[in-house]
Amino acid sequence: MSDLLHPYTTSDGEAIIDATRTWLERAVIGLNLCPFAKSVVVKKQVRYALSAASNADELLAELEHEFALLATTPAAELDTTLLIHPLAMTDFLDYHFFLAEADALLRNLDYEGVFQIASLHPQYEFAGSDPDDIANFTNRSPYPTLHLLRESSIDRAVAAFPDAESIYERNIETMQRLGHDGWKKLWTR
Repeated sequence: MSDLLHPYTTSDGEAIIDATRTWLERAVIGLNLCPFAKSVVVKKQVRYALSAASNADELLAELEHEFALLATTPAAELDTTLLIHPLAMTDFLDYHFFLAEADALLRNLDYEGVFQIASLHPQYEFAGSDPDDIANFTNRSPYPTLHLLRESSIDRAVAAFPDAESIYERNIETMQRLGHDGWKKLWTR
């Protein structure tokens, strides 16, 4: 983690990570939105990094740190990172534009082809969709989050999963069957 002072109490930080972990278990794995997620969770190869960043520059510095950590840690020990940043890029439009800066950092650090960034946000909205379109919920996390993935792990997972290119369409169908009421019920257990 960076040298930023954490504004969270221990219980606040734990609650943020717990909410993210619950979302991962109930939505991403429970609805099978990402068929590759379960194995890294079971193997405890997911890092939940809670950021104290409150602006784009601080978040880029933490993102650089997390890339370096992934690059120097064997995949068997740490395969993927969820960089949760509740204080920075809380507005989806700001977050959306920030992703270009994050991708530029990835390229500038020569990690293109090594890592990729998946975008998750509580207000996530696919281009051309209505804000309340249930399909948007496939990428709606409890807090703004940058998901850092190893390209090699993605390649292995895709090779082992038939019709990987159909995941997006299948996820939309899953969400449409679930509907808003079903989505809300996921969180009342």
